[in-house]
Amino acid sequence: MLTPFDDFPIHPSADPIAHPATGDPNHYDRYWFNGQAKDGSFFLAGAMGHYPVRGVVDAAFSVVYEGIEHSVFASGFMPLDRTTAVGPLRVEVPEPMRTIRLVADRGATGIGCDLTFRARTVAIEEPRQRLVSPEGVLIMDHTRLTQWGSWEGTIWIDGTTIDVDPAQTIATRDRSWGVRAVGQQLATQRAQRVPQVHWHWLPLHFDDFCTHMALHERTHGDRWLEAAMIVPLLEPGAPACGYDPATHLTDLSYDIKWEPGRREMASATFFANRPDGSEVRIDLEKLYTFRMRGIGYSHPHWSHGSSHGELEVGREDIALDAFDPLDLSSLHLQNIVRATIDGQVGHGVLEQIVLGDHEPTGHRGFTDGWAPSA
Repeated sequence: MLTPFDDFPIHPSADPIAHPATGDPNHYDRYWFNGQAKDGSFFLAGAMGHYPVRGVVDAAFSVVYEGIEHSVFASGFMPLDRTTAVGPLRVEVPEPMRTIRLVADRGATGIGCDLTFRARTVAIEEPRQRLVSPEGVLIMDHTRLTQWGSWEGTIWIDGTTIDVDPAQTIATRDRSWGVRAVGQQLATQRAQRVPQVHWHWLPLHFDDFCTHMALHERTHGDRWLEAAMIVPLLEPGAPACGYDPATHLTDLSYDIKWEPGRREMASATFFANRPDGSEVRIDLEKLYTFRMRGIGYSHPHWSHGSSHGELEVGREDIALDAFDPLDLSSLHLQNIVRATIDGQVGHGVLEQIVLGDHEPTGHRGFTDGWAPSA
């Protein structure tokens, strides 16, 4: 089936663009954004996902302001042309890899935004995340880019207007695509396993550079994904993709102090080595926590790829101290942090998902809160 995108020279195969490479219902293509005021006064996040096999497009925008996480959600039928709009939410790409616009029409729910992302760095291609079950079944296989930038524009929460100053607001975005568990999963006769995830993702902004660290670990601490780098800022006129200017670090490790009774950091330090052998040490101070359910991750109603008919739009407002920290919908989170490296102060997030046992950190059970060893 042909669509308007077939008029562009972007085909990776002999198929029309609307034809996904696989019939796996977990095939997806996603935008994701976050941002924060350097003074900690607000945090924002947005996302939009396409699930061509499921025929679903969904999106969300969320803002944490004065201790409350406000969110607007939309989900509907995905047309063949891969629209980047659903209900009151839309994403525009005026200049690929440089300028992205995120819009939420406030008339629908009282929550809205008109925000423009501008790149500070090149877009970095992260290591491919591919995971296969012991039976040989593909669980996850996706590519992701990460890019640092700034936000400019306006956010509305009912009668409150927040002016977003690009000099005081940092931004991180990613794009990912491939196969990842979304929506209702297929029933099989294979024995069910308790999921195990130990994930840390740490994009940070400093005045003259950015840093990135990411890792996945199994139950015993063996690592199946690792990345660590220092990313320079874009030079005037430099391309924003297609090359890798980062300094790649080795020997990534961490020391995390855990919140008792929770599965999230109280404070943390990450370590790595530069190519010359000198140590990089990043100390993190947590300001507050954003629950990723605010943009659909593990949400009991608005979970990614779930079916909501032709169109459904909704709103949610939850005080940060009202979340149950051990509810499954609360465990995928981003800690808003102040970071220090070599005396320089920066800002960003430490995203975490900790499910199941993890022996090195002492986590036990599927969602049990962390407790110090006896």
